[in-house]
Amino acid sequence: MAELVIRDADVVDGSGGASYRADVVIDRGRIVSIVQEAAAAGCQRPKARRELDAEGLALSPGFIDMHAHSDLALLRDPDHSAKAAQGVTLEVLGQDGLSYAPVDDRTLADVRRAITGWNGDGDDIDFDWRSVGEYLDRLDSGFDGQGIAVNAAYLVPQGTVRALAVGWEDREATPGELDRMRHLVAEGLEQGAVGLSSGLTYTPGMYAKDAELTELCRVVASYGGYYCPHHRSYGAGALEAYEEMVALTREAGCALHLAHATMNFGVNKGRAPELLSLLDDALAAGADISLDTYPYTPGSTTLAALLPSWASEGGPEEVLRRLEDEGTAERVRHDLEVVGADGCHGVPVEWDTIEISGVRDAGLADFVGRTVQESADLRGEAPWVTARRLLIDDRLGSTILQHVGHEENVRAIMRHPVHTGGSDGILQGAKPHPRAYGTFPRYLGHYVRELGVLTLEECVARLTARPAARLRLPDRGLVREGYRADLVLFDPARVAAGSSFENPRELPTGIPYVLIDGRFVIEDGRRTDVLAGRAVRRTP
Repeated sequence: MAELVIRDADVVDGSGGASYRADVVIDRGRIVSIVQEAAAAGCQRPKARRELDAEGLALSPGFIDMHAHSDLALLRDPDHSAKAAQGVTLEVLGQDGLSYAPVDDRTLADVRRAITGWNGDGDDIDFDWRSVGEYLDRLDSGFDGQGIAVNAAYLVPQGTVRALAVGWEDREATPGELDRMRHLVAEGLEQGAVGLSSGLTYTPGMYAKDAELTELCRVVASYGGYYCPHHRSYGAGALEAYEEMVALTREAGCALHLAHATMNFGVNKGRAPELLSLLDDALAAGADISLDTYPYTPGSTTLAALLPSWASEGGPEEVLRRLEDEGTAERVRHDLEVVGADGCHGVPVEWDTIEISGVRDAGLADFVGRTVQESADLRGEAPWVTARRLLIDDRLGSTILQHVGHEENVRAIMRHPVHTGGSDGILQGAKPHPRAYGTFPRYLGHYVRELGVLTLEECVARLTARPAARLRLPDRGLVREGYRADLVLFDPARVAAGSSFENPRELPTGIPYVLIDGRFVIEDGRRTDVLAGRAVRRTP
């Protein structure tokens, strides 16, 4: 007898087709039988050792977060309800060109400092890995060998690779350094990474010219992976930055997945149709393109990320040295406020849009929840004086919300046929972006049920089968016989994000059951102690 039958579920199977009522039988971590209601008429219904009544609930594949920043959180927090409670059963890590493998001791120390705002400083983590394969093994072994909360795939981070092979300097790689980067990317893919990421507004990844990126993408293409760039601008010149990525990957013959594909800042209000036309033309010409978005208008990153690239050359300690020098700090201010720094997407910074969401130093907590402009007004000083003080005193560890998005652009992009979902969720800070805890239920509740931007079936496909296809996962992303039982049961009439900008860590409602490999990680709306997650490696 099978382990579990989910009885009378409304199956939204991930294909985009119409839902149907069925009993779904699970055994040994896989879906072994699906008996639709019409086929079951007059027949004995399937039985199992446990039966779950799913009356009124939709059953879908587990959601795949195509852009996650849980690289250390999965090793730090066995509960990880931020994602598990949303119905996320797989996260893609190694994003924006910066993560913790492959590294040596020097590079690891620099990367830890550079992305403290994303993941914490890692003092509570035993960094006992150096290669991509060792990091994936660490995820597999998890907590005392039990595993991790949800599954995780990994992208080789191009900025980390460049830091390892070249350093943090703004210069072209030598032929020998380029060969080493090719080798590191190939090695990471051989060890299980699914592709390559870049952060082209973050150092040192931004120092790579297109020719260098193209060569790395050729390696990715040879392994059947994909390139996932945070490209050079989401503000001034955003369309040109998108076009650059499309042309680069076409030249390399590499699949392209555009990370958090937004059109932000005042210069791009209402311009999403221009981006979509660019993508449609490329797709019609044979390009392999997908994208992800989060269903909110503000972005989130670190305060230090706004700095001009010249000020960030050499790594975090050099950044702090420049900020402490009065003359150099004035040059930084001029680039930020007058010219428009490349770190701020070529747009002069508007301090009243930059809200501090988290600080490394608890003594700076009064800044959290206020914009830089508000804190400056309270102190009776210019906003750059406040921002500079915070950068120095918090050792570049402050995170921000950047209120620069446009709702019409968000909706237009999420309607596109190659769209998938990604939270871009930073879990650090006292007041993180609510997308970390709310992206997937917000899609289902706000944009499906309340606004009708997508149908339920369309939305589920974008959160399940479509990302699984991009990741080349042969047995995930659909409710199909033989597929892994990574499943979500949710109430379409009630599902909603609990998180908000005021209370960003509230868990969602209307998602009572989540299974990974047929094991309940959420049961009756509560997190169990099950650790069913593992590293999901590239399919050869």
